[in-house]
Amino acid sequence: MPLRFSRLASCRAGLAALVAALMGLGSAGCSILRAPAADAYTVRVAGGALDRRGVVAQVSVPQSLKGLPLRLTDAEGRAAPMQLSPEGDVWFIVDSLAHGSAAVFTLAPGEPAPEAEASLTATEQNGVVRIEAGGQPVLQFNARETPPPPGVRPIFARGAYIHPVYTPSGLWVTDDYPPNHLHHHGIWAAWTKTVFEGRRPDFWNVGDSTGRVAPVALDTVWSGPVHAGFRSRQQYIDVSASPAKVALDETWEVRVYPPGEGGRYYVFDLVQVQQASTQSPLELPTYHYGGVGFRGNRAWDGAANAVFLTSEGKTRADGHATTARWCHIGGRVGGGPLGASDAALAGITIMNHPGNFRAPQPMRIHPTEPFFNYAPSQGGPWSIRPGERYVARYRFVVYDGEPDVALLERLYGEFANPPVVSVSGR
Repeated sequence: MPLRFSRLASCRAGLAALVAALMGLGSAGCSILRAPAADAYTVRVAGGALDRRGVVAQVSVPQSLKGLPLRLTDAEGRAAPMQLSPEGDVWFIVDSLAHGSAAVFTLAPGEPAPEAEASLTATEQNGVVRIEAGGQPVLQFNARETPPPPGVRPIFARGAYIHPVYTPSGLWVTDDYPPNHLHHHGIWAAWTKTVFEGRRPDFWNVGDSTGRVAPVALDTVWSGPVHAGFRSRQQYIDVSASPAKVALDETWEVRVYPPGEGGRYYVFDLVQVQQASTQSPLELPTYHYGGVGFRGNRAWDGAANAVFLTSEGKTRADGHATTARWCHIGGRVGGGPLGASDAALAGITIMNHPGNFRAPQPMRIHPTEPFFNYAPSQGGPWSIRPGERYVARYRFVVYDGEPDVALLERLYGEFANPPVVSVSGR
């Protein structure tokens, strides 16, 4: 199926300006019907049992405010940066929130606050989405298939994956088409051992010519002060069937948030949704890897060159096939497109949402290569059946230097237990 692309840039500010201009035409002698006045609403964000900093919150727009330009103000009346999604949700950031406390905002018709200085931008060109924070690169999504290295069979061409992923100093923490595993690609997804209608397509080891994951569409790309991101669609194709047959439909939604603590780290979320494409299930026997995979920088190849650390204190030596809420992978990286000439420490932590199937999911930690993934199939056979949705949520934290366990625990807590947001009329 051909890959189709469309753009959806962040147009909230432009829409608000258009509405304001149209409403202002009344003073120029034009007869125009003004929107009826709407009440303001109180938005309350409760921190719960956690101390929170720079936490992202969201709330659905009340019916009476839909279609209007909106303004969010804090308890002191200061305009707060916010972002309105096409689905009708207001996204905003609470700078700090002590445990047991609440922050109160007012949502009302009006001009939104100016964009935050460190705005997040996502741009698409020729099937490549680049996301930046304050003008610095965070990640790249390769929606279309990328060509393999010279001399590599075309069957290894792959699209719908994230690479490179940058640290705040500009170092790469991912790799693409590594020579010892040409089918590894930054952050990507595939199932390995499967059964579909009696056949056994392998969507991971594409060199076996039984299965592959094909890009279908880049549906939307957006920018904003709270998050930038994209949504894409992929298909899992059973190549061993004659003719080839689609077994699974998949969507990705990725959101990149503002840099944390003055640019100390980057955070982005990946939500993966899969559904059976036919009336046949995709059966997934017990296996030690498969799912959303991560391939680390090539400099980390070799048993001594990458460090793994899990939330349970496990390492590469004893972490494989154990379960964890998060796992750090890192090591020294020699220079980058923006980086220093000397090798520097860089790392990424991958967090497993507690709502995921079989969470905390068991992990595949490779003994000698910088490869990692949460592998639900380690827990025994299962299947994705017609009419069901397999949903997996992962958070990625990227940084320079050593992992900060206290910081990672706080960020995991915010991921697993978002603040409680309520809205009421005034």
